[in-house]
Amino acid sequence: MSAFRSADSVLQPAGPIAQTVAEVSWVLIVGASLVFCIVMLLLLWALRHRGVVPQERGSTGTRWWIGGGGVVFPVVVLSALLVYATGRTSGLTPPRESGEPVISVTAHLWWWEVRYRDTARGLDVVLANEIHLPVGRAVTLGLTSADVIHSFWVPALAGKIDMLPGRMHQLRLQADRAGVFRGQCAEFCGEQHARMALHVVAHEPADFERWLQAQGRPAQPPRDELAQRGAQVFAEQRCSACHSVRGLGPEASIGPDLTHIGSRLHLAAGTLPMGDASLRDWLAHPQRSKPGVRMPSYERLDDASLAALAAFLAQLQ
Repeated sequence: MSAFRSADSVLQPAGPIAQTVAEVSWVLIVGASLVFCIVMLLLLWALRHRGVVPQERGSTGTRWWIGGGGVVFPVVVLSALLVYATGRTSGLTPPRESGEPVISVTAHLWWWEVRYRDTARGLDVVLANEIHLPVGRAVTLGLTSADVIHSFWVPALAGKIDMLPGRMHQLRLQADRAGVFRGQCAEFCGEQHARMALHVVAHEPADFERWLQAQGRPAQPPRDELAQRGAQVFAEQRCSACHSVRGLGPEASIGPDLTHIGSRLHLAAGTLPMGDASLRDWLAHPQRSKPGVRMPSYERLDDASLAALAAFLAQLQ
């Protein structure tokens, strides 16, 4: 995974939808630059030839400058850009094709719940803050919000789309190369809006199928004594009241699903890189990394218990 190229710019498209968005962006950038240059040249010409432009109110020259430069030129330019942009972007949301995978994404304060359902194979996979998809194959996202208005945006793969409570919007994603592409909530949603990131991981098709099968399996019991102690701490601290670890206890949906948290790239919606040190720091001081987050602090635990709990979570691959 670390060898994957990361991109998060609309000017570095990695899929067909993003290619169209990048093309429209470049046309608008170049067009705006040309208009700016023309206006600046006219300004310079006017300053150097003040006596050439008629100053009498109502004169033919004055009407020509006002009508041509102030009305006709912007109407023609803006109309052309409107027709072009509408035509190029009209096909960005085609109807879902038969058999195309559907991934449900629900935005929360301040994290993303991601669910894969495959009724034919009996798969129901839940994870947080990461979307995995196969290279070269389009997927449909079903986007909604559990609380306030959020906005889904992965610049290298697609444009922005709002996520509204009580409504389901659709967005198609397709990656043409393997890699990790950063996304971000693009609608201000509260204190930790800036730390509400997600990552889209594009795999080769065979690797994606292996990943999906692994994610569909329940969590494995802890393998060593330290992780076993961590599982006890997890139960004693009633972490299962908010988090699910499928196969190892009761299931809850208040917080992110932790069944395979050790396989993820980041903690806390892109705030911290995954690792033992980050896990311990997040468990002990979540407010230090993400002020306002609903995750309670466990700094009251001794170092041994924190290390055991982090080891248990790291083994949930």
